[in-house]
Amino acid sequence: MNSYRLLALLVFQLFFFNNAWGQSESTIPDVEALLQQMSLEEKIGQLNLLTPGGGVATGSVVSKNVESKIKAGQVGGLFGVAGPERVRKAQDIAVKNSRLKIPLLIGSDVIHGYKTTYPIPLGLSSSWDMDLIQKAARMAAQEATADGIMWNFSPMVDIARDPRWGRIAEGAGEDPYLGSKIAEAMVKGYQGNDLTAPNTMLACVKHFALYGASEAGRDYHSVDMSKTKMYNQYLPPYKAAVDAGVASVMTSFNDVDGIPATGNHWLLTNLLRKEWQFDGFVVSDYTSLNEMIAHGLGDLQQVSKLALKAGLDMDMVGEGFLTTLKKSVEEGKISEDEITQACRRVLQAKYQAGLFEDPYRYLDTNRPEKDILTKENRAVARKLAAHSFVLLKNHNQILPVNKRQKIALIGPLADSRNNMLGTWAPTGDSKLAVTILEGVKNVAPEAEINFAKGANISDDKEFAKKINVFGPRIVIDTRSPETLLQEAVAAAKKSDVVVAVVGEATEMSGESASRTDISIPDSQKKLIRALVATGKPVALVLMSGRPLTIPEEFEMPVSILQVWHPGVEAGNAIADVLFGDEVPSGKLTASWPRNVGQIPIYHSVKNTGRPGPKDEFEKFKTNYLDAPNSPLIPFGYGLSYTNFAYSNLKVDKPEINQGESLKVQVIVTNTGSYDGAEVVQLYLRDVVRSITPPVRQLKGFQKVFLKKGESQNITLTLKPEDLKFYNSSLEFVAEPGEFEVYVGTDSACTLKTSFILK
Repeated sequence: MNSYRLLALLVFQLFFFNNAWGQSESTIPDVEALLQQMSLEEKIGQLNLLTPGGGVATGSVVSKNVESKIKAGQVGGLFGVAGPERVRKAQDIAVKNSRLKIPLLIGSDVIHGYKTTYPIPLGLSSSWDMDLIQKAARMAAQEATADGIMWNFSPMVDIARDPRWGRIAEGAGEDPYLGSKIAEAMVKGYQGNDLTAPNTMLACVKHFALYGASEAGRDYHSVDMSKTKMYNQYLPPYKAAVDAGVASVMTSFNDVDGIPATGNHWLLTNLLRKEWQFDGFVVSDYTSLNEMIAHGLGDLQQVSKLALKAGLDMDMVGEGFLTTLKKSVEEGKISEDEITQACRRVLQAKYQAGLFEDPYRYLDTNRPEKDILTKENRAVARKLAAHSFVLLKNHNQILPVNKRQKIALIGPLADSRNNMLGTWAPTGDSKLAVTILEGVKNVAPEAEINFAKGANISDDKEFAKKINVFGPRIVIDTRSPETLLQEAVAAAKKSDVVVAVVGEATEMSGESASRTDISIPDSQKKLIRALVATGKPVALVLMSGRPLTIPEEFEMPVSILQVWHPGVEAGNAIADVLFGDEVPSGKLTASWPRNVGQIPIYHSVKNTGRPGPKDEFEKFKTNYLDAPNSPLIPFGYGLSYTNFAYSNLKVDKPEINQGESLKVQVIVTNTGSYDGAEVVQLYLRDVVRSITPPVRQLKGFQKVFLKKGESQNITLTLKPEDLKFYNSSLEFVAEPGEFEVYVGTDSACTLKTSFILK
């Protein structure tokens, strides 16, 4: 390209850029002008996403010769690179040394905070606070963009109903309605109102689609389900992200209707682009394109062709596009127009991010110190954590703990800095995390603390070796288990109350962390039994990345506070709630099974033709011989230090027409001794419809703060869409008939009314 043509192109770009945002991909003139200048090889290069290594990879492949490939125009984006200086070096190579000087997209997995990490997504979802969740994503974007990152591989919105699957930690749990609200909040938090602003970033919803339904809870496993189940129960959160304007979509590892998602034309083109009108770009997950070979769909050239034709625009790490697409064009297996279309979408994203106007807009060297890990951000993380905790049980009101008591703080996670951040926190620094021991001392300096480790997280050395791939999460003490236990019992006996911090190490949940046994490890079970046997009041602080099977512990005379993995301010936030400076208000977003034999278990089950009895066994009904059908702890459940009463449930109209909204009103009263927040939940049952309905579905909620003794008349609105479902023809319809309305504190609520849809 001669200098005059380059100058003309730049003027063209600058003139049209300010009007480009919001237009469809085919009508952005500067994208079209650039495409005219590109060779086939350069177009293919834009479809190549690489990592130079140094970060946390989700596979064994790390890209080679990255610098020379950027110079040759063979790279569209990078991930695993952060910091203004490092990103500037990479961007310099692209905009100064490649022929067309096309800037790079810089991506990262900012899953639950950047440097200021906050609770894992399953924990964050337990806040049921959309404003707080959007604020969390906004803070993460502010920090990540300060380090040169403008594309985030988040939110993960996979519905998960099998807690054996480790990646349940990364999502919002089992419910499509709640998951959709959270997806929308996170996309808005990351992307803001202007993607060219240097503190906003492109979001990437994942994993499209159905990844959370992997068979047997085993990661990367097959998925098989009906279209009506897809549309009604698993697809809504992805669609909510698309409707919120998400800039990109990441494919999943699993197959959908027998075809891997990365090469699934129905999924990526018919559904995503034609039905949902998505106009952003689609990226594969880590080597998921190459993995279609192992799925049995052909060699690298064949699966690369399938993926491109299906609607994949960018290949993460595998380089299948880079190494085979030109040959496929030459052999007539694909057309250059198909490659051009994928390239167009990637370039459009770069324009949306403002990179052509200024490739260095995210590289202000003053920003990291000003925007990252600030005092204000850590305060937000502390609040986010406290609002995510779920009080599962409060035996004899052991909690909150009196700050002036003698406290035995015991457990392998009580002083374990490496396990505070939780899974998938590659951008966080565990060295900066506040341990629970430190937090208790910070919040209650006057308390006498008797600390003892008490047990190893696990005594199984082979298991520990698997967990410790990314760091020393399970440290097996050189002292014997008996010695550790004796020290804990001694500490308990000389204290007024016992706080035992138990549960999972960070890497016991997350990617490639499926478990067939999701109970508390035996080493810690023995510790809990011994502490209860002392007769002292015992509060369990339970840390995990998933629902656990805790029937034994739940029956013990203990209080249980579920804290997930809370992030960098873990210890301070836990101490805030332990001592009552914060009143717990979290609610579960996934049901907790009694045992793994109940899995999958979730609240919106169907009645079947032989409904199981509620309380006792009855032959030839849909029930178990050895356990109830109900979960140990239901979806939506969570106690407080105060109590809430519900009364006067009513609807504003006994009958409504198609397309009308309905107001549901209920009075909620704080009847306890503390000010606190309650999540008012509305569930709906479509009594008769053309396909079998769930017994109830979440269709509304509101988090409300009430002072002790205060009552509020809460109004929840059912919109026309809330009454609709996808029928057997996949039409989104609301059918006339009776609807039952349940409102209360969790999915087992019994306060009921009804209305008729005409």
